[in-house]
Amino acid sequence: MDIIIVLQCLSQCLDKTTLRQLSYIVPAVLAMTGRVTMLGISRWTEPGGSYRTIQRFYNSTIAWATVNWVLIWHHLLDPTDTILIGGDETVVTKAGQQTYGLDRFFSSLYGKPVPGLSFFGLSLISVKQRTAYPVMLEQTIKEAEEKPVPQAPQKKGKKSAKKSAQKRGRPKGSPNKNRRQVELKPYLIRIQTMLTKLLALLGVSLKVSYCVMDGAFGHNYALQMVRQCSLHLISKLRADTALYFPYTGSQKKRGARKKYGPKLDYAHIPDQYLKETTVQDGIQTHLYQMTMWHKLFPDPLNVVIIHKLNLKTQACAYVVLFSSDLELAYDKLIDYYRLRFQIEFNFRDAKQFWGLEDFMNVNQTPVYNAANLAMFMVNLSQVLLGHFRPTCPTFSVNDLKAYFRGRKYVAETLKLLPQRPEPIFIDQIFAHIAQIGSINAS
Repeated sequence: MDIIIVLQCLSQCLDKTTLRQLSYIVPAVLAMTGRVTMLGISRWTEPGGSYRTIQRFYNSTIAWATVNWVLIWHHLLDPTDTILIGGDETVVTKAGQQTYGLDRFFSSLYGKPVPGLSFFGLSLISVKQRTAYPVMLEQTIKEAEEKPVPQAPQKKGKKSAKKSAQKRGRPKGSPNKNRRQVELKPYLIRIQTMLTKLLALLGVSLKVSYCVMDGAFGHNYALQMVRQCSLHLISKLRADTALYFPYTGSQKKRGARKKYGPKLDYAHIPDQYLKETTVQDGIQTHLYQMTMWHKLFPDPLNVVIIHKLNLKTQACAYVVLFSSDLELAYDKLIDYYRLRFQIEFNFRDAKQFWGLEDFMNVNQTPVYNAANLAMFMVNLSQVLLGHFRPTCPTFSVNDLKAYFRGRKYVAETLKLLPQRPEPIFIDQIFAHIAQIGSINAS
């Protein structure tokens, strides 16, 4: 398999020097063992890929979103497929004090804020292939207004004069707020800017209607941020969210029209909204779909409630999904939200195999390039795996790295021979050595 042929499509978005440097780096990252750092990559490159060459690449200005999109468009995208936009954040732990953007960010893996770097990524999610393809990855830099302001300790039993002077309720004469025109927080403005750039990059080549995000974006600010980009949001609400049925009674002749009906009782959801019931391994699952009001959202929501009941212990749990698209079917809404987790697999592979957790760069541009190179390798590995999986469906990233490492060893060994063997014999050597260290034989 010739990597140069796969990378040839990038000539329309990379200059010749950067593309040549990338052609040195990619085979080295595919074959190397150990941490993916600039020094480690330089040790595995072919002649011409010196440490200075790698260093120049990391300090170059590269439009990674365009690079990823061109690769996806030429090698991975199916025009008949349904594509979603998925967004999520990942935290990379880092020590020291000099790395650009170093701060304390909450890590779900550790369950607490940890020192490190935070990146927010947008991916294209293929419904047919059940895979996410990273396109954009931007570093999160905390603004001054986002950092918590330390409060001076107060003596017990005494209230501050400012707090005691405040009255309950809304100030007299204050107008109603337009919940469609909200003031977005800095982190939502950054994400909206990324969404706008991504949609401009896709242009008319790809039509996307839905943006899928996790429960951290299950609020009106995120919904309005996505709707301003002409997309529908699919996300999750709290399991105890206060939802209201639309009001169906008679309206008063004067005054505001009522829109909130009875509050939803999760333990007694009307059967008319039941869409599907299944039982598997002693767990009974009810799927409900309804149009509901939430008092913090200006428009009704398409709500899907997943009720799981343990038939033996009678323990139950609820999952509340929602979308701004009132016409979206319940099964598609659930399926689209489940596909959001494919982004986590991208982050896992980028950290485990492609250096997202390994890089030791400290300046802004090298940090940005190191993180985006890892996500680019996620896409490239999907292209390469597509050549092996028709004959070996279980072919993994570990097998891919073992294959290219074996080719590297064979190529270096052949250089030492006084006479080059016959091509058929070389192919047999490649096939045998490439299987060493692999988990699934191709």
